[in-house]
Amino acid sequence: MPAPLTRRRFLAASLLLTGGAVSCARPTETMSDPTTTVTSTRMETAAPVTQTSARMPAPEAYAGEVPQAFGTHLPGIVDTVPTTPGARTVALTFDACSGLYDAALIQVLREHRVPATLFLAQPWIEAHPDITAELVADPLFHIENHGTRHVPLTVAGQPAYGIHGTASPAEAIAEIRGNADTLAGFGVQSRWFRAGTAHYDDVAVRIAGDAGMQIAGFSVNGDYGATSGAHAVAQQIIGAPDGAIVLAHMNHPGSGTAAGVRQALSSLSDVRFVLLDDHQHRVAPHHP
Repeated sequence: MPAPLTRRRFLAASLLLTGGAVSCARPTETMSDPTTTVTSTRMETAAPVTQTSARMPAPEAYAGEVPQAFGTHLPGIVDTVPTTPGARTVALTFDACSGLYDAALIQVLREHRVPATLFLAQPWIEAHPDITAELVADPLFHIENHGTRHVPLTVAGQPAYGIHGTASPAEAIAEIRGNADTLAGFGVQSRWFRAGTAHYDDVAVRIAGDAGMQIAGFSVNGDYGATSGAHAVAQQIIGAPDGAIVLAHMNHPGSGTAAGVRQALSSLSDVRFVLLDDHQHRVAPHHP
């Protein structure tokens, strides 16, 4: 296992972008400002990634481009996973934005042997390097990129829930690259990206694609920014349609997320849980 984040690596990543950590916002609605147009929801399905390494594009390639859309569901954002006839397929994903660690949630997933994709933001990783290393080492989980500052991915600073997004192509690239470098220090070659607040503009979506990243959207909001009670969380997961990507959080141990996930996994049967990794290769049929 590679050594946890070093001070040298942290400083190098920090020089790319500075800014304060923010708490998890609720990715439940599309927001826009007067200069943008929101597109209608379009569901895209995950496909295997064939690249072996990420190459960041040059910011100059996007000079002068004006975003035409901003929101959580845009063309190029993956909202569903491939399905298999005769079995309901669901991908559980949990965001760690900043702050604490919901150890009870991870324990529930381990007890039920249910795989999950964990999106870790750099502020959370810096606060929990030992836990990050432990999660990376656990084959039940797939670790991915939740951003350097945990802000919306934009090129003009569009805000979501009062949080201003990256303000230029260079900042958008740095939001991806900084935490990708941090994850690389733990031996993780990230292939998926989810922005803080799960909001993007259309130019930033293209930047992420040009960088070799798939953007992880969602089709089911599992815990509404870790504000839902256990029963509501359980019902969201139980009712998830075939091929759904469920978004919830793993940095609010006082929330209803862990208990709700336990309720859901204890009652579900014949569900195929998958990861958002390159080839969807770690799959667990679930039989409570």
